Amino acid sequence: MSSRLVIDGYNLIGVSSEFHDIEELRDDLISDLAVYRRLRRVKLTVVFDATFTGRLTGSRETRDGVEVVFTRGGERADDIIKDRCRTGGGGLTVVTSDRDVAAYAASRGAVVIGSGEFIGLLERALYEDLKGEDPDDDEYEEASSRKGPSKKPGKMERRKINRLKKL
Repeated sequence: MSSRLVIDGYNLIGVSSEFHDIEELRDDLISDLAVYRRLRRVKLTVVFDATFTGRLTGSRETRDGVEVVFTRGGERADDIIKDRCRTGGGGLTVVTSDRDVAAYAASRGAVVIGSGEFIGLLERALYEDLKGEDPDDDEYEEASSRKGPSKKPGKMERRKINRLKKL
């Protein structure tokens, strides 16, 4: 397991679902991430705010190989993710659509993937698991929307593309 993903849990849930029972959505997400982790062979941490759990103390547990972190009362998932970026830096891939967290993660060398983009990767992995397909059968194809003399993406975009190939 070479890649390390840190996921803003409620941010991802907000992008991918309509509001239902938050605990059920959280458990479903963790189950889906466990499938993703198994297929893509990545180390995966998902961080949830205490706000929606009613917990006063933080907790850390592992469910089906996925590290699940709940913040303490008054602490935000953003703070935990930023702390991981501070210590892990360039080796991390951060999944969030929060601009502040994304900018901080990128400034520390982490690759940032938007929640909507990651949902596509997650759905593809779930489909492969359902169909029993080998995830290594086809490669991620780079698509450039640039026009003009240079079709080569910028440095940050190339890092993101390379990281996506591994995910």
